[in-house]
Amino acid sequence: MTESQAPAGELRSIPALLARNVARFGHRPAYREKEYGIWQSWTWSEAADEIRALALGLLGLGLRPGDHVAIIGRNRPAHYWGMVAAQMCGAVPVPLYQDAVAEEMAYVLGHCRARFVICGDQEQVDKVLEVARTVEGIEQILYTDKRGMRKYDHSRMNALADVQAEGRAAKQRLQGELDARIAALDYDATCVMLYTSGTTGKPKGVVLSNRNIIETAKNSADFDRLDRREEIVAYLPMAWVGDFIFSMGQAMWCGFTVNCPEGAHTMMTDLREIGPTYFFAPPRVFEGQLTSVMIRMEDAGRLKRAMFERFMKVARRVGPQLLDGQRVGIGDRIAYGLGNLLVFGPLKNTLGYSRIRVGYTAGEAIGPEIFDFYRSLGINLKQLYGQTEASVFITQQPDGQVRSDTVGVPSPGVEVRIADSGEVFYRSPGTFVEYFDNPDSTASTKDAQGWVATGDAGFFEEGSGHLRIIDRAKDVGKMADGSMFAPKYVENKLKFYPAILEAVVIGNGRDFCTAMLNIDLTAVGNWAERNNIAYASYQELAGHPQVYATLREHVEAVNRSVADDPMLSGCQIHRFLILHKELDPDDGEMTRTRKVRRAVINEKFHDLVDALYDGSTEVRTETEVTYEDGRKGSIKAVLRIEDVPVFGQASARKVAAE
Repeated sequence: MTESQAPAGELRSIPALLARNVARFGHRPAYREKEYGIWQSWTWSEAADEIRALALGLLGLGLRPGDHVAIIGRNRPAHYWGMVAAQMCGAVPVPLYQDAVAEEMAYVLGHCRARFVICGDQEQVDKVLEVARTVEGIEQILYTDKRGMRKYDHSRMNALADVQAEGRAAKQRLQGELDARIAALDYDATCVMLYTSGTTGKPKGVVLSNRNIIETAKNSADFDRLDRREEIVAYLPMAWVGDFIFSMGQAMWCGFTVNCPEGAHTMMTDLREIGPTYFFAPPRVFEGQLTSVMIRMEDAGRLKRAMFERFMKVARRVGPQLLDGQRVGIGDRIAYGLGNLLVFGPLKNTLGYSRIRVGYTAGEAIGPEIFDFYRSLGINLKQLYGQTEASVFITQQPDGQVRSDTVGVPSPGVEVRIADSGEVFYRSPGTFVEYFDNPDSTASTKDAQGWVATGDAGFFEEGSGHLRIIDRAKDVGKMADGSMFAPKYVENKLKFYPAILEAVVIGNGRDFCTAMLNIDLTAVGNWAERNNIAYASYQELAGHPQVYATLREHVEAVNRSVADDPMLSGCQIHRFLILHKELDPDDGEMTRTRKVRRAVINEKFHDLVDALYDGSTEVRTETEVTYEDGRKGSIKAVLRIEDVPVFGQASARKVAAE
């Protein structure tokens, strides 16, 4: 796209979109934030005043064009304003994960050579000060929350509100320079730099331009007919591209309202109070909510439980058809309406989903059973497929064509092709500019024609034109007998069960598949409480015989389901164990977006993997763990290994092998 093809009105940057929103609907709410239990609101005009004051303050502190400004903290309007203010100054915002440990933070701050860091509170300031001992270049630390900051050395630290006050005082002196920098922003200026999760190595800085973000926001908003009346809840990590495209890109393009909850502990309450019309969550959020629903149903009285089970049967049978506008018999329609009055409606209200017009899940594959559960309630939940390097959107599901086993059709403006190897490639206006300071990785990921290798294996269905993603290309392999090995397919089925939080399936190049499981402490702990089972730790509960028996039933049920898929029936699980600790990003076993690092797990738990395949019935192990304060320790355990029945051709192969 040439410069002359920029959106109407020369809206070639986020600050330009902000100015348009002020002019068109400056009185409408742009941001809300809950603090101390009270919702505060800013209109577009008020938000623009706050942002401009901050930008002037940053100029006064010496922020230069091309500088990188790191932002670390929870979702707050002030932090989104910090990103826009940095852009106004010609600088590049770099949001970081707020739960990152100092070592992870040091790598990103050092790699992007950040001069300015905006911190949410004292905890983030402390981590940056620790990092600053070894990372050169950090000149200014700004903080949003003043609590606990009085006795710090403020020679290079300032409260964000004070910087804004300085900016307002220096308005006459600096506004000409600020206006010149805003005018210099063009469609190919850098909008943001976001770091990848680093599943296979060090995170890479993905450079996204105004063109990438604005074109993607425009096309995706048109696809779902989004407008300024939408309400979203901004609660996902600001460092994740999903939050940036929804809470910044689409919010600025459409002019809708961004609502920031008070914190993770109030998220569900705040969600119910706002009642978003447009909602996005990764599968783990929907899995966690479903677990909560199932726990509450188990605790409910006999009548309520029976009513829930009866109407859910109706919902699963006809709910998705009604949602897609298909014809349904009058009897089923009446039964579903009654269920909506007595069960589905109150349940959606409890979840905060009563007003959702469009909902999306992405980040990794969601289990079909979990996806179908929400659709059956009448929630227009859809799947999309995307990446940081694509400014999120690669494929989307059109209304009326929503299925649990595909990720939809190419998004507007996106081309998708499948290589001979089965890997998915795409190119689009959202395709990233480069990996920062990493030309080799840029060249290996994006070719001269703009095609990007996703690293995922998939295929287009004949007839429907929908894309099906099998798994990560590097994770898809073959069993020893040549049958396909796709671990994510099985793991998602396992995680449908409330008792199973995480699953890691092993089997590439081997005679059969095995699994390592994490229990969900909330769900299983609730079960233990109801059954008067005492336990002192996660490890003790995970090793309880009745917990093993329950998970064995779940694995067996998954095997029956997998056996029905002729292409993947070889992925049935023959043996499993329950891990003695939860997989944790702080221990390097998962990314900050909770994607499993398979190579790390295979190396770290190699003794457990060996025991799963050598016929052992138990294994002794010792594992290093990281505590919340950063200290290292170790835990010892003796883990049981259970055999599980397999079915169909897998069963025949097992008998033949024996």
